[in-house]
Amino acid sequence: MAGFALYRLPRQTCVRVMAQTQGDVETISGCEGLNGREGFVFAPFCQTSATPLLLLKPDWVEVMEQDEVSRDKEILRLCDGMCSMRETGDAGTDVATLRECYGEDFCRFHKALNENRFCKLVLARCEHIDAPRQSPVGLFARACRLYPRMFVALVSTPQSGTWLMATPETLLSSDGQGHWNTVALAGTMALEGDNLSFDNPSTANVQDIRWSQKNIQEQRYVATYIRKCLERYAVGITEDGPNTSRAANLVHLRSDFGFRLNDGSAVGNLIGALHPTPAVCGITKDEARQFIIGNESAPRRYYSGFAGELSITGETNLFVSLRCMELLAAGYDLYAGGGILKDSEEQSEWEETVAKMATMREIIFNGK
Repeated sequence: MAGFALYRLPRQTCVRVMAQTQGDVETISGCEGLNGREGFVFAPFCQTSATPLLLLKPDWVEVMEQDEVSRDKEILRLCDGMCSMRETGDAGTDVATLRECYGEDFCRFHKALNENRFCKLVLARCEHIDAPRQSPVGLFARACRLYPRMFVALVSTPQSGTWLMATPETLLSSDGQGHWNTVALAGTMALEGDNLSFDNPSTANVQDIRWSQKNIQEQRYVATYIRKCLERYAVGITEDGPNTSRAANLVHLRSDFGFRLNDGSAVGNLIGALHPTPAVCGITKDEARQFIIGNESAPRRYYSGFAGELSITGETNLFVSLRCMELLAAGYDLYAGGGILKDSEEQSEWEETVAKMATMREIIFNGK
């Protein structure tokens, strides 16, 4: 089998299985190459020969309830048996060394911000978890149970390796009737105490969740950027927010945008304008991406890229690849990042990445 994707949309219980059993998974030269195309898209943070933008064209599609996935013998045989995994990853396991590397990266990023080269940068890191190999399909099913509010996906191709994500951020979605949506998601706080009951609709007092000026400004940068992108490609733009939105035991500030495309066939152009958004990259986008590539200790690969189903006539659901890990032949590489502004503090930013990585740790260690 060339490749497959299992995914479940937020707040749903049905899993869609998409497998390409014939031919090679197609490499797309750029986001604009997605114009007029259909299939499951898996895109990296930055396209290289080692991390191409991929379009899986399924010849086998099945829909089932999420509770059935890990018990389905055919799914287990095909998906677990055909996972493509790299032997080794890109990060170490020693926390002290990882913390030191992060501190060095933070200093470079913060210096660039203080020199007014950027308004915002996103600093990410990778951490290897040395743990016994488990069934990838079993991990996917566990993620579905643990994170009902998130987009959960397991993707495997020979070019990319095997990745699992449980992400809260929509890149682009459509109902197939010409109505499109995207979000500006930024700012992070851990839920504690009584606020652990917070959800949408809220069962807690939203007023008890007080956002710092740093988080508010970070989200405003993202929302402003997205609106400017949409004004080039869309009409009838609406904006709701920012509102507090939950993802696992974290909350974020979120603004929702609705719109209609000027040219529905040119969705790849809009994707290229949006990706990577300031929520995962920085401002200005192209310069920030080059700075990140040259100054982060570990390559991001498919972390902070995007994944999901792209359709011309039906629903499109593309999500930013956050809260994710690469499944390796021995162990797991976990990824997380956070927005850095001039007034960011190194220790609190480090702790934010630890909190975000807990999403994947929970799947590996505590989700049985």
